[in-house]
Amino acid sequence: MRAVLCKETTGHEGLMVGDVPAPSLKGPNSVRIAVHAAGLNFADTLVVAGKYQEKPALPFSPGLECGGVVLETGAGVTHVKKGDRVMATTSFGAFAEEAVTDANEVYPIPDAMDFETAASFPVAYGTSHVGLERRAMLKRGETLMVHGAAGGVGLTAVEIGKAMGAVVIATARGADKLAVAKTHGADHLIDYAAEDLRARVKEIAGDKGVDVIYDPVGGDVFDTSLRCLAWEGRLIVVGFAAGRIPQAPANLLLVKNTAVMGLFWGAYRQRNPQVLRDSFAALLAWYAAGKLKPHISHRFAIDEAPQAMAAMLERRSTGKVILKIR
Repeated sequence: MRAVLCKETTGHEGLMVGDVPAPSLKGPNSVRIAVHAAGLNFADTLVVAGKYQEKPALPFSPGLECGGVVLETGAGVTHVKKGDRVMATTSFGAFAEEAVTDANEVYPIPDAMDFETAASFPVAYGTSHVGLERRAMLKRGETLMVHGAAGGVGLTAVEIGKAMGAVVIATARGADKLAVAKTHGADHLIDYAAEDLRARVKEIAGDKGVDVIYDPVGGDVFDTSLRCLAWEGRLIVVGFAAGRIPQAPANLLLVKNTAVMGLFWGAYRQRNPQVLRDSFAALLAWYAAGKLKPHISHRFAIDEAPQAMAAMLERRSTGKVILKIR
């Protein structure tokens, strides 16, 4: 089968497509999938550069999520069968014509969901839903500020925040990206490249500040955000797209009883997969009801994996970037 291969962790430029043996089932609770499309995530750019928390043995095929058709199941699998249309998460290996993953990470998709949408769905929507519902415990009527609001996870946080009944402030660089966030439900827009973030938050939320901040950006945006939190506000650390990993002064947390909490969504796959099953049940119900409208800005062929990652790293994409495998 054809697969995107990383033979050296020197970054996306070194990726290539090669022929490798098709994967075999890894026990009674595994599933083999014919991959039709795979979703790109910022974590993919880190793993091929050797900068991710997990470092797979070389050579490997990157890719954390896909949409496709079940080819084979282990004896212990009952919720999906051969021929089912599914979305799935993988440890790695989704950028290939076939992938094997644990049955807990495979979910049947609605008839109306195509494979590209399925490939764009699990990581971004899963991250935002668990972050806002489980970690931040966002409540109806609260104010949510989403940074990087036109990006892969940011845009899903805007939609999920609205579905949960929050007033959503979207921040991003540039009017074009803010327009995407507005289309997906944002109530207020801030261009943090051209406007004073703290001053604009005060205009929108008053002296109270915002209840929850969803931050996949880090750096200077994080530093300013700490001063925008309301009493008992919560800031969710999702990632560091800005490049600098910030530090939180403890005195700022103490004064207003605020909290900074991390979200490593992928850890639930091993530690508590029931959290993800419950999350996806809610998310797929919202999708079926038309509350979630996944946005894909770029589609690339499997041979164009380096260009696909470049589009993400150069911030030319909004929402998700997809690799078309078949």
